[in-house]
Amino acid sequence: MRHPKNPLAQTIIQLCKAKHISHIVISPGSRNAPLAIGFSNDNFFNCYSIVDERCAGFFALGIAQKTRKPVALACTSGSALLNYYPAISEAFYSQIPLVVLSADRPKHLVGIGDGQTINQKDVYKNHILYSANLKLNIDNSFSDQDDDEPAIIKNIENKIERFLGIKQELQQENEIEINKALNKAIQKSGPIHINIPFEEPLYELTDTLSVKPKIIQLDVNQTKIDDYIFNECLDDWNNAPKKMILVGVNYPDDIEQKWLDDLAKDNSLIVFTETTSNIHHDNFFPSIDKLIAPLEEDDFKALQPDILVTFGGLIVSKKVKAFLRTYQPKQHWHIGEGKANDTFFCLDRHLEIHPNTFFENLLSETTHYVKSDYKPTWDKVKAKRLEKHDEYIKQIPFSDFKVFDSILKYLPGASVLQLGNSSTVRYAQLFNLNNTIDVFCNRGTSGIDGSTSTALGFAVASEKQTTLITGDLSFFYDSNALWNNYIPINFRIIVINNQGGGIFRILPGNKDSENFDTYFETKHNLTAKHLCKMYNFEYDSATTEKQLKLQLKTFFEASETPKLLEVFTPRTVNDEVLLEYFKFIK
Repeated sequence: MRHPKNPLAQTIIQLCKAKHISHIVISPGSRNAPLAIGFSNDNFFNCYSIVDERCAGFFALGIAQKTRKPVALACTSGSALLNYYPAISEAFYSQIPLVVLSADRPKHLVGIGDGQTINQKDVYKNHILYSANLKLNIDNSFSDQDDDEPAIIKNIENKIERFLGIKQELQQENEIEINKALNKAIQKSGPIHINIPFEEPLYELTDTLSVKPKIIQLDVNQTKIDDYIFNECLDDWNNAPKKMILVGVNYPDDIEQKWLDDLAKDNSLIVFTETTSNIHHDNFFPSIDKLIAPLEEDDFKALQPDILVTFGGLIVSKKVKAFLRTYQPKQHWHIGEGKANDTFFCLDRHLEIHPNTFFENLLSETTHYVKSDYKPTWDKVKAKRLEKHDEYIKQIPFSDFKVFDSILKYLPGASVLQLGNSSTVRYAQLFNLNNTIDVFCNRGTSGIDGSTSTALGFAVASEKQTTLITGDLSFFYDSNALWNNYIPINFRIIVINNQGGGIFRILPGNKDSENFDTYFETKHNLTAKHLCKMYNFEYDSATTEKQLKLQLKTFFEASETPKLLEVFTPRTVNDEVLLEYFKFIK
């Protein structure tokens, strides 16, 4: 096997292998050549070449979202690593493990006007779990010095023992830093940054490894709730007549079904789920906005819980956030090993254990259910809302709302649905999905950038068919995602093209003015047709409900290329249909 001659590159590659980091997304460059050569010559690694670093970052995030293991990104020096930043911030807030390996120039070449050089040290300072800034390897510097070399080298001229000692110290320091960074990504599920100075020459190869880095194992900490705290929680839980569980972004099959079944029996408990919660039970309450949007003050007071328990990631529904901030529970507990967000400004406890462990301990000690009409009362409201929802669908014109109703019914079972941000994920929240479909969305920063790249990364790592539903602005913004040689032929994209940022028409503002059209809604006449031709996607379109249903009948069938369906909806109708919906279901 051929290896890069550079010992620092060898160290990083061996430690990535030892930590089972097998997916490597590489953006072409010169300074990162030792890494690209090393990773691509080792069959242990699955390497992907993605030119656009912003797309590469989200592509890696999609793979990590699927595998739940760290994925490495390797780029050259300069502005390249800045283009990873949107994906890094998403990974930070979504707790997804990414490893950024940024090649850098040696320290003495930074800040002197050299090309492709920026201040790379701690560049992700506020959105990173760990930054490792490695020391320059001095392997080739001793015997071939000139007046431009760093002072440290001149000071050790002809002092062989001193030179070898410093070399060994630098190697050990770098090994410790790399181990710390990779362990943090694995244990804490988030992004880390390793900045690596490489001196030229960059392309030298060797048949043998010159270093054998020390592998520092993960710390295994068994987190347990203090008995005193648990008994307090148990006592409060068993005596509260109004309890609410609110589930944010959550991985499919992460919570054992037996605990969900037990929770569903309790009449003093309401379980609110979202599309991205990936939790299902007939006795739970999905489509939160559908339930609470039409409520009046007395209704909100009746719904206000004594105890709120949250787990999972971030919450999509703005309406439930507003409700729980105004009508705060007496207690708010967050369950989970990651960060606890005080979303409702009333967080009392963060129980740092997995929800399965919490519910196993809690429910095994729960000897009775509190007598309560809390859930039965809201069950009736839920049933009425579902009835009104179906009535409304039948009478509305062709619009975004109608399109989502059709698309979600045609999605194949046991597949993956990736949702674009903004109005796309919010529309999906209003509908009941097939329980066998796994749903994902970039909700860490909730940006429209990177939705397509993330979906593609996920699809590459998944055995299931993946469908992306996205808005037009999000799709065109991330169109370089299709510049990708790894797209599975069963990958599907549905673009809802309402000729602009439709969500801004729903928000309060001065609509239908030149200022609004240009600077908020960003009205346009673009279509995806020519992009599909360039990137070898089968393209179809629909402008009516009849056309849409006809296309959907065959859209998910096997094909020789990936497919994209572009659905054109009336720009000035969509907002009125959605706003009227909440009035109608009341």
